Amino acid sequence: MKTQSVIAAIAGLALPMLAAQVQAAEIKVLASTAVKTTVEELAPQFEKATGNKVDVSFAPASVLKEKIDQGTAFDVTILTTPIIDGLAGAGKIDMARTAIAHSGIGVAIKKGAAKPDIGTSEAFKQALLKANSVGYTAGGATGAYLKTLFDKLGIAEALKPKLKLLQGGVGEAVTTGEIEIGMTQISEILPYTGAELVGPFPKEIQLTTSFAAAVGTNARQPEAANALIKFLTAPSAAPVFKAKGLDPAG
Repeated sequence: MKTQSVIAAIAGLALPMLAAQVQAAEIKVLASTAVKTTVEELAPQFEKATGNKVDVSFAPASVLKEKIDQGTAFDVTILTTPIIDGLAGAGKIDMARTAIAHSGIGVAIKKGAAKPDIGTSEAFKQALLKANSVGYTAGGATGAYLKTLFDKLGIAEALKPKLKLLQGGVGEAVTTGEIEIGMTQISEILPYTGAELVGPFPKEIQLTTSFAAAVGTNARQPEAANALIKFLTAPSAAPVFKAKGLDPAG
């Protein structure tokens, strides 16, 4: 009887553990690089709280859209709102989208370098013209906007000889000295200790990008995916977004 009691006790302990293993989900996430540092901090907290695993792939929003269009499997995607809306219209994601955050473009230089004046659009323009080299990441919404902005400011031709379209991050490029001035989402500058944020673009030429999250229509873990989105938009997550250079949507 004693042996049977011990076996029963072990079985009683093992069953909840087995149930937890069965219930645990691996959530595949495709997320814009603009939210990378935020998700990297919050995902482990979600994993600890739920027992689920979060597997995230980061890339510019336009690159991830192409992957989704090509059939890449995912449970949750966090992309710019226009792209999210387009994917919803194409039936790639659930129509129920959730606003995540807003972000502005900033100017980056190597840490310790003299900060240029970018307080007005004219000052910003002169700072780019005086710099030895300027750059931004080729893909994504920021890159597309900057092309039109340079034309609007009348400096597109003048910048051509010193303009570098980066395949990597702006923060890394200014840190290594590849470029003197870089432009990208503020949240993509702050993680680099060798880079320094000069400041956001002047209001009159600023582009605010909105990001939203949605569950894929073919998600393998829809319930866990929705739980992750709720976790990222909870009030407790807001300080993390702000610390990483993003304004939480809530």
